[in-house]
Amino acid sequence: MDSFRGFALLGILVVNSTYFASAFHGTGVADPAFTSSVDTAVGWFVTIVFETKFYLLFSFLFGYSFTLQRRAALRRGTGFTAPFLRRLIALALIGAAHAVLLFTGDILSTYAMLGLVLLALGRVRPRTAVVTAAVLLTLVAAAYAGLGALQAAAGELHTLDIGAVTAEAEALAAQLSGSPGQVVAAHVRDLPGTAVVLLLFQAPAALAMFLLGLAAGPRELFADPVRHFRAARRIQWAGFPVGLAGSLIYAHAGLHGAGTPYELCALALDLLTAPALAAAYAATLLRALHGGLGDRLRGALAPAGRMALSNYLLQSAVLALVFTGYGFGAVGHLPPLAVLGSALVLYLAQLRLSARWMRTYAYGPVEWVLRAFTNLERPAWKPHRLSSK
Repeated sequence: MDSFRGFALLGILVVNSTYFASAFHGTGVADPAFTSSVDTAVGWFVTIVFETKFYLLFSFLFGYSFTLQRRAALRRGTGFTAPFLRRLIALALIGAAHAVLLFTGDILSTYAMLGLVLLALGRVRPRTAVVTAAVLLTLVAAAYAGLGALQAAAGELHTLDIGAVTAEAEALAAQLSGSPGQVVAAHVRDLPGTAVVLLLFQAPAALAMFLLGLAAGPRELFADPVRHFRAARRIQWAGFPVGLAGSLIYAHAGLHGAGTPYELCALALDLLTAPALAAAYAATLLRALHGGLGDRLRGALAPAGRMALSNYLLQSAVLALVFTGYGFGAVGHLPPLAVLGSALVLYLAQLRLSARWMRTYAYGPVEWVLRAFTNLERPAWKPHRLSSK
């Protein structure tokens, strides 16, 4: 599981860096400063391969971890509900601070809210959890497709005001590159709009993945992954073509059909196909971790995954330092290829730093705080080792 978290950090970083780097990203209007064929190709690559995929992996792992935490509490004979609620409160507080200070696209607050739903549904049968997840995704996708059909029937074939969007993005970029106070003010002003996107698009997909993780828990997927290799191979064969086809349409609609019924239908399709591509990524990693280079791959990814929350927040802190008025104010100044390259460099640095940190400490710094708040005790910083005489 730690290796999967470490892998998912890469996708989260690549996607979030595009939002830090350009105030135009996600508006449906291309950044006028970067319109070359290379810029366009990088945009297509990031959208198809990374966007809307990797937070699904984290969501699945959240649901799976829920089953492990509850099982461990039962073995110890301790309560589970109260500590889990404290954990959700801590996530909500960290997420709120993250959204206001660093990145409005924070997912932690959403996880905290959805965690309450997971707690309420935590004892449903695995089959029921899978069916509920499928129905949830289908209903939300149908709602988006229905809105697209209504928009087309009303003759509203293009609702995006390019001039207004451009002016708003340029004003936002100027504010983000200003003083720290201006950066915070920009985040606060942007929070309501971002919250709507998170609640209407990311939250249903994340909850569905929570439920799939909840269903996978009793099967102990990560306890004995080798026996799931045949299923993993089938997931690869189905997930890659289905997921990539949906991602291609989603990317095309975002780049060339923003504000149209086509975009709404593409969003509906992405809700249904992005989990297939995320599952194909997971199946590929599962097999790779038990291949010839499995030990080296686990050694590289697992330490970062053990302190995934600390790394997630560190990513935002570094990106904020580079792109906002907290530091260099480079928003709108780096081309997409440079942004992608910088994200990869930062990720590799995190892998190395995480390995060094976890050789000495039992938890990442934020994980330590979260564990202390959850259990109302002071965790030991360093892992216990058997002493030899």
